[in-house]
Amino acid sequence: MNKLLINNITIINEGTRTIGDIYIEGEFIKKIGVKLKLDNSIKIINGNGLIAIPGMIDDQVHFREPGLTHKGDIKSESKAAIAGGVTSYFEMPNTFPNTISVKELNKKIQIATENSFANFSFMFGGTNENLNEIQKIDINQVAGIKIFLGSSTGEMLIDNVGSIVNIFKNTSLPISAHCEDEKIIKDNTKYFKNLYGEDIPISAHPKIRNHEACFKSSNFAVNLAKKTGSTLNVFHISTAKELDLFDNTIDLKDKKITSEVCAHHLWFTDEDYNELGSKIKWNPSIKSRSDRDALWQAIKDNRIDIIASDHAPHTIEEKNNKYLNCPSGGPMVQHTILSLLQNCAKYGVTYEKIVEKISHNPAIIFNVNNRGFLREGFYADIVIIDTNSPTFVTQESLLYKCGWSPFEGQKFNNSIYKTILNGKIVYEDGEVNSIPYGKKITFNR
Repeated sequence: MNKLLINNITIINEGTRTIGDIYIEGEFIKKIGVKLKLDNSIKIINGNGLIAIPGMIDDQVHFREPGLTHKGDIKSESKAAIAGGVTSYFEMPNTFPNTISVKELNKKIQIATENSFANFSFMFGGTNENLNEIQKIDINQVAGIKIFLGSSTGEMLIDNVGSIVNIFKNTSLPISAHCEDEKIIKDNTKYFKNLYGEDIPISAHPKIRNHEACFKSSNFAVNLAKKTGSTLNVFHISTAKELDLFDNTIDLKDKKITSEVCAHHLWFTDEDYNELGSKIKWNPSIKSRSDRDALWQAIKDNRIDIIASDHAPHTIEEKNNKYLNCPSGGPMVQHTILSLLQNCAKYGVTYEKIVEKISHNPAIIFNVNNRGFLREGFYADIVIIDTNSPTFVTQESLLYKCGWSPFEGQKFNNSIYKTILNGKIVYEDGEVNSIPYGKKITFNR
């Protein structure tokens, strides 16, 4: 049986910061304590000067398999995730074919079982016509239902109000929603196309997919969830205006309506379009500095519950197209944690709060079995961070199949020292273990 001791390390977990030891036996954390006395033959990691946190549970990634594997695949992108301290992920349904039937879901599970370097689950797509398939799902084997209330990569827009209401009424699974109002987007696109023809500047993106488009759609979803009693998680909040829709006076375990923000909305602003152009074209769009600052404040005061990556790679050739033909999204999983730790203190947000949003809260909201915390009896999914060793992002250091990052040239103050997955060291010395040890995530519902 695999045995591993991490000693004298700073443990950040469940709102506390302590120095102690973590003993791992097999796949699980066996003991957490101080100066544990164990067999000398056990492999020891000297944690002096390092930080241990539970691995990130990234509730929103697009790994592009099947059907879009020229952009990325489960093998390549899960390796990048492990290098970034993301030990578990929920992958989105807008692949080809879309994950909107149990048959296609099972195909993806099989691909991940054979190839995933991180623990995995999948969102099941909701459409105008697949309620019968949704009702066939084993609720303990799927992360949740994903609905696109605004169009994005893939043809998964759900625009029939009756179908949306029926999904909300007829599933006990958590519903995660991409919220942007399609009519507002179409009207704004038409306006800018009349103004610029085919040469719409990328800087127009936050004016096309604007604050009102986000708020109107998020407001609709939140009100529908309240009316139907559904469990709703609103993905990638990008505006200050939307934050008023979420309640921070309720304990998380009692919340039925939660919110998520993504790392790129916490880092970039519309001031960066001139330099980075389409590399930061996401849906929803990157917006103003004041929006970004409000999002950080909402992390601090718990109006935002989860931080995710929305990792969504495209080739650089695709991103170099003109605005109307340039896909939205970019690669993020390798540097999400580092980007959060880089800037959090500036906004008065502690490492403890970051861990809450990237690890604890996804586990609670989605009812993940035995992950997301450093607890005895839980899976040993652990990220060890070196706060004294910087990370320089170069093209050569990237593990994404697409081969680029909006963070190229950035220096982060911290580095991922080691990643431990299901009790095994899977990333160290800048290398990911060659064996994919990822396991299917299960849920307790």
